[in-house]
Amino acid sequence: MGWHGRPFMGLDLETSGTDTEQDCIVTAAVVRWGGGRPTFTRPWIAKPECEIPADAQAVHGWSTEAATAQGTHPAVVVSEITDMVVSGVEQGYPLVVMNAPFDLTLLDRAARRLGVRPLAERVTPYVLDPRVLDKQVDRYRKGRRRLEDLCTHWCARLDGPAHDSQVDALAACDVVYRIARRHPWLQRKTLAELHDAQQKWAYQQNASFRDHLHRTPGRELEALGVRLDWPMVPAAVAAALEEHPADPLAAMHAAGEVDAAEYHYCTRERSTRAHAVTPDGRRRCWSCGNETDGNQ
Repeated sequence: MGWHGRPFMGLDLETSGTDTEQDCIVTAAVVRWGGGRPTFTRPWIAKPECEIPADAQAVHGWSTEAATAQGTHPAVVVSEITDMVVSGVEQGYPLVVMNAPFDLTLLDRAARRLGVRPLAERVTPYVLDPRVLDKQVDRYRKGRRRLEDLCTHWCARLDGPAHDSQVDALAACDVVYRIARRHPWLQRKTLAELHDAQQKWAYQQNASFRDHLHRTPGRELEALGVRLDWPMVPAAVAAALEEHPADPLAAMHAAGEVDAAEYHYCTRERSTRAHAVTPDGRRRCWSCGNETDGNQ
């Protein structure tokens, strides 16, 4: 039996915002799904470390007051989530996380902030990300690719409102299973091979999106915020980025996301600038968009 026929462990976080370095966990769930075993879910509500803004509340429905009244201390929540994921990994379960770099990075930073030993220092899970897998097997499909969209496309179950941690964690597992059923070549990979493949696919997908933003008038600067790491942005990368808050390109270089060889003389700017380098060797200046051949 391939990996797709065995149980998965799913993780989902609902948070106070989209800043993985600063925002906090509001609700969370770890689930066990599939493989002929009973479904198991473990939910949490965390006392928020910060105010939950109105736009986040509109997404998941939790106000600061409600989460404070019903929640557990965030350090306890993060510790229990991490312990449960570690236990599942040690039992051989792959970890399913929709848009893994967001949830796993935020969980890592919350652990470091609250004095909890981070997941990355305890185990190295094999991660399955339905977002990455969906883009790889159906890269030219138009339309949005939120979890609820993937459920509709892959005929997966969404047994409740979206942005409920338990509902989303179970749905993400179902999406991964259905993608694997539709594409048997994925089943033939080991979990280790599939994890490594997703790292490459995610890098390519994010680099392509970064290039798209760079080439879209008015969105050029957004390209600098697209991270290439998967399944988590390492803390060392974030630290390097924070050292150069006023110079995103220098920060990307310090973080290892832009190679030193990508800094070239721009004939239009008449100074050395960071360049995007295409596979055929052409260079495009990040500052002004001027393109040159690789030998110019």
